Amino acid sequence: MESDLYKLLGVTKTASADDLKKAHRGMVRKFHPDVNKEPGADARFKEIQEAYDILADPEKRKMYDQFGIAGVKSGPAGGGGGPRGAGGGDPFGGGGGQSWQNVDPSTFEDVFGSMFGRGGSRSARGRGFGGFEGDEEDEVPQAGRNAPASETIDFTTAVLGGTRSFRVDGESIEVRIPAGIASGTKLAVRGKGGAGAAGGPRGDLIITIHVSAHPWFRREGDDILMDVPVTIAEAALGTTVRMPLISGSVQLKVPAGVKSGQHLRVKGKGIQPAKGAAGDFHAVIQIEAPKELDPAARELVEKLASSLPNPRTGAQWNL
Repeated sequence: MESDLYKLLGVTKTASADDLKKAHRGMVRKFHPDVNKEPGADARFKEIQEAYDILADPEKRKMYDQFGIAGVKSGPAGGGGGPRGAGGGDPFGGGGGQSWQNVDPSTFEDVFGSMFGRGGSRSARGRGFGGFEGDEEDEVPQAGRNAPASETIDFTTAVLGGTRSFRVDGESIEVRIPAGIASGTKLAVRGKGGAGAAGGPRGDLIITIHVSAHPWFRREGDDILMDVPVTIAEAALGTTVRMPLISGSVQLKVPAGVKSGQHLRVKGKGIQPAKGAAGDFHAVIQIEAPKELDPAARELVEKLASSLPNPRTGAQWNL
């Protein structure tokens, strides 16, 4: 990764949150794998996303400004640098391979373990007065610590689901991404955390998933939105536009007299959650007026303007 994250995003160290967001959006449009097929674009895109994740977080940005990337990776002082625990019951279900699901990072076992220490705890009968340890056979198996990680996936994979290969501490781990996963969701993989003590099992790997921005689509709940520019003539007369969806495409009928900002809905073509009905796809109309007109076009528009009703007639604020 570029040693200077500000330089990687093309901003200065005094950049505001809005400046970072604007620069990030521009970089996404340039290097997103869906639009840039050049060699190295995918790796560059991941670096951009990681840089933005750090600088957009006030605490991480403060750590980076003071200590550099090493300070961010080490986490806050006294903390474990990430979430722990994986909820109650059997969070991994059946089936082959490595199974994933959302987890709660705060669990009783982890809190209890942090009080007494892990990796070498003894049973009560194995300790003498004042905490001196007893015989080796009195050791109680202890599960290893859960290990935190953070990974970024593309928007399409987040919506449709799929399999991704992550590299964690030099090990390649192939994982299943559930369809409809939201940014910030924590997933767990069994037995890929810290080593246990006295024959205890390994802890789990807890991964916080970040979803990168898409150059066209954005998500609101289970709905997918996309801005659709139309000309003044298309807005007045109506038209038909072939629209891309996350999967496939659709012929969208734009009615005559459509307004800028109006939503045209395609039912059931949004995100399909694990439970419940699928969300919808929304084409958000954006009427774009030309900035320049040749003399002939200007004459036509002027003739049209004289025949159109004043849309402000009757408005209380109309002077």
